[in-house]
Amino acid sequence: MLHAVVPCWKRFVTVSLLFIVLCPASIAFGSGFALFTQGASALGQGNAVVAHADDASAVFYNPALINGLTGTQVEVGTTIMSPSRTFTSYQNGATTEADNRLFFPSTLYITHAVTDNLSAGLGVFSPFGLGTKWGETWEGRYLSTNSELQTFTINPVVSYRVFPMLTLAAGVDILLLDSTLEKKKSLAIVGLPDAGQKFKGDGNGVGYNVGLLLDLPEGFSFGASYRSEVKVKVDGNATFTIPAGSPPSVVALLQNSQGKADLTLPQQVLAGIAYKGLAPLTLEVGMRWEGWSSFDQLKIDLANGRSDVTPRNWKDVFSFNVGARYQLNSAVALLAGYLHGDSPVPDATFDPSIPDSVTDVYSLGSEVTCRKFKFALSYAYQVMHERSKVNSLGALAGAANGVYGSDIHMVGLSAGYAF
Repeated sequence: MLHAVVPCWKRFVTVSLLFIVLCPASIAFGSGFALFTQGASALGQGNAVVAHADDASAVFYNPALINGLTGTQVEVGTTIMSPSRTFTSYQNGATTEADNRLFFPSTLYITHAVTDNLSAGLGVFSPFGLGTKWGETWEGRYLSTNSELQTFTINPVVSYRVFPMLTLAAGVDILLLDSTLEKKKSLAIVGLPDAGQKFKGDGNGVGYNVGLLLDLPEGFSFGASYRSEVKVKVDGNATFTIPAGSPPSVVALLQNSQGKADLTLPQQVLAGIAYKGLAPLTLEVGMRWEGWSSFDQLKIDLANGRSDVTPRNWKDVFSFNVGARYQLNSAVALLAGYLHGDSPVPDATFDPSIPDSVTDVYSLGSEVTCRKFKFALSYAYQVMHERSKVNSLGALAGAANGVYGSDIHMVGLSAGYAF
């Protein structure tokens, strides 16, 4: 029987990893372009799962929690995301809709209890992602026509119960990044149609994460986790699409070239207090801090000596959340949550490539346990407050000043198995 199980297990892991790698991510549930849709059960609780855990997604939220998981547990999941973005121009009142694609940020988690006090885990997930496609003819095409960012993190962790009430954890973040940035270049000064500019590159970086769990009296617990910033050196190519009949001066200026960029992904702190004294109800309130001040500019250095610089000057931000889990019976749990978050993007550098704003997320979900299997299904609605662009970015060619609005529907799915 064991010989029959092992090949199935290998196929399951292989298919899960391929699914994660092939499914791109979109901006959601975090500030800037951070992603926090890392588990269906967590999604249903508004991500308020830093001080209590019921599944292997704790590897992401707080690895100290995996010490409370028995045996070996495997979980694979995805979030179906349907974003909607609009722009209403101050110049002419016209409304433009971004290309509303579906995105599927996906996860794989494995945990194993080595001893009563020592556990190990592995997570594969997308901590940052971006997908915004406005098209090639809209008013802000000189700022952005298409922005895509995919990241994948491989995160091995260990968790150790130091004392009955104190558990500590640590891990390594191995991050892979792939990006595509596209926009138009105005050639109206020489009487020609727009040229196209595209930068496509990839890179990698290494960081770390740590976690802490305090089991307190009277049914309370406190959890906190930290992820370090990750510095990524992106190598790629800048290519230009030049209109026919362009003079030699334009051809010389817009030559294809190798390019490099340095990107620092922010450090993050999660913390929460859970209360289980109202069993079968578990409540948690939490916060998240993100150090986006590390993102001061996006600079692409080209091999021909030129640079393309986009100012950012983002700020550090907080978000706050609350979640509830009600164990209806031994097989079914009901979930609910709410999150409110600020935006790191200041008015002076707000642009359509990352149309971020203050956000509210409302979520509901459920978990069903059937023998050694656990399934979770959650729905969340994220509304991003309308925001006006009134700065000079993009001028004189086209500043795309106006009102930007976004919302996102998310459906989280996960399946887990305990050995």
